[in-house]
Amino acid sequence: MSDIPVIDLSQAPGERAAWDRPAWQVYLWAIFELIFITNPWQISSGLRIRVLRAFGADIGHGVVFRPRTRVKFPWKLHIGDRSWIGEGVWFHNQDHVHVGHDVVISQETFITTGSHRHRVDMALVTRPVVIHEGAWITSRCMVVGGTTVGRSALIQPMSVVSGDIGAAEVWGGVPARRVGTRFEGLRQ
Repeated sequence: MSDIPVIDLSQAPGERAAWDRPAWQVYLWAIFELIFITNPWQISSGLRIRVLRAFGADIGHGVVFRPRTRVKFPWKLHIGDRSWIGEGVWFHNQDHVHVGHDVVISQETFITTGSHRHRVDMALVTRPVVIHEGAWITSRCMVVGGTTVGRSALIQPMSVVSGDIGAAEVWGGVPARRVGTRFEGLRQ
């Protein structure tokens, strides 16, 4: 077993590479996130959105942002009009997350844009996530960096999603696979 390498984590490049802001601003955000965003009290969605916007989030009109949510870096979050962000959603957005208009991201979903160079030096690697208009990411899903979810696509509960999901496709499972079409059989 001694011939299997181990990466010395003390030599791994730090997370600060994704900050894009001075340390004081990142730390100040952590305080505001705890008080106004992650807080489980049913304070107004509007107040949450105002705080996120004050720290650089690009959030459209009519967005509902439920309690117990987390946002790593609000300046890398973009949400279109009338979208719903469910309770406990976590945007671990070390890269940009783009959410279109009329998107639903349901309870406890985890969206992460970061990973690590696991074979080399554990350096942070980030890729954006794009969720197009009308999509529904149901409860307790995981969406990883580099994923694009197409217009009006649906991701079933507890799925792990990576790659490109086509428009109006239904995906589910671990790893998620295409299981159908969202609007199949509807009259046009």
